[in-house]
Amino acid sequence: MWWLLVLGLAGLTACSSGGGAPRAERALPERIAVSSPAFAAGVAIPRRFTCEGENLSPPLGWSGVPTGTVEVALVVDDPDAPRGTYVHWVVVGIEPDHAELAEGAVPPGARQLPNSAGTATYTGPCPPSGPPHHYRFTVYALQRTANIASDASPEAAIEAIEAAAAARGRLVGTFGR
Repeated sequence: MWWLLVLGLAGLTACSSGGGAPRAERALPERIAVSSPAFAAGVAIPRRFTCEGENLSPPLGWSGVPTGTVEVALVVDDPDAPRGTYVHWVVVGIEPDHAELAEGAVPPGARQLPNSAGTATYTGPCPPSGPPHHYRFTVYALQRTANIASDASPEAAIEAIEAAAAARGRLVGTFGR
């Protein structure tokens, strides 16, 4: 019976990367409107974009990027993960005049950085069984290039993004199993 507890704890660890609390965020003006044709704010993310589906990144659009923005960054995270905020996707270097991401795509010239699973790719929502988790799709307007190393931890990447950001916007969807 003890092995069930070990397997259960290992599964929880795989779904998170923090110390039990959501990551603290830098206060930024919420000037950017973020939306998706795939789901509305506060509702369930379709399975297609999760670990139970095709694990594709959903299409996103945004507006209201301030003048003077040198690049846009995107972070997708789960603040409800059992061991702290779990980062599902980090994309930097998006051109400031680029205002959308197609389903399953990264804009030319942008680069993906490691997520909490250690891969530089989108990893869709995949919470443990229980109540639905909240997934934040946050778009940042950077006033200077963040200069993040390709092997930076997700936490270090987000810290650098927030330090360079002048504004952000967010779309939050849910997913549960």
